Amino acid sequence: MKSTWREWRHLSSPDIAHLAPEAVAVLPLAAIEQHGPHLPVSVDEDLIHGVMQRAAQAWDGPQIVLQLPTMSVGFSPEHLGFAGTLSLSSSTLIRLWTEVAESVHASGVRKLLLFNSHGGQTAAMDLVARDLRQRLGMLVVSSSWFQLPMDDALAEVSAHEQRFGVHAGQVETAMMLALARPGVNMAHAARFASSSEARAKALPVLGNGHSAKLAWMTRDLNPAGAVGDAASATPELGERLLAASACGLVQLLRDLHATNPVTTRPDEVPKRAAGPGESGL
Repeated sequence: MKSTWREWRHLSSPDIAHLAPEAVAVLPLAAIEQHGPHLPVSVDEDLIHGVMQRAAQAWDGPQIVLQLPTMSVGFSPEHLGFAGTLSLSSSTLIRLWTEVAESVHASGVRKLLLFNSHGGQTAAMDLVARDLRQRLGMLVVSSSWFQLPMDDALAEVSAHEQRFGVHAGQVETAMMLALARPGVNMAHAARFASSSEARAKALPVLGNGHSAKLAWMTRDLNPAGAVGDAASATPELGERLLAASACGLVQLLRDLHATNPVTTRPDEVPKRAAGPGESGL
């Protein structure tokens, strides 16, 4: 059976026109930025491709998913002190995503998922999504692979690492090991401590992790450009994280298919007619 998860770039214009009205389109949002001395600058792009590939393999049923081309370069000014980082300005980023989404809407798509792999651009996703909803009436949802339910897969990752290992730490390094991408060098992996740990101990409000948000450059957290226990990463952990993220993405897409783009409420499932001897209640 032909998969109903289709790549936009591989379809003809008539195919897209036919599929778009009933589809959920997914716009993958990544970044090209430094990830410490042990990982390549492709991490965010590699991880989103790894999650989406596994989700596509697991996708079944009649609902259409249209995977758009990845926006590989994102908003990464916090990493510009390190060679290899590519970054757009916030205004260019928002305009780029918006204009791509407008083209998708013009092709007939009414439901769009902005699916992200870089924590530094989640706020921009919210701005774009709200604008598209207000102007075009699209159903737009923002999510990142690291926001999806992964409790079981994260069981062996300590609470400390989950809070402070925010960049090129145990989780991202493990996922890159599972993907076996070139450029991973575990000889340079270490436990990269974060300055956030000191703030958490000394500053009750600024350091509590949720009441206030510090604008930081990566060197503010660790001069090596990484934060977290990268040395403890294993490919087995990485594969579990990739699988859990893919499972979460599949369920999210099912949820979008079940959501009315006009009301944003779940579509009602028609009730089965009562059979002989049934009350119908």
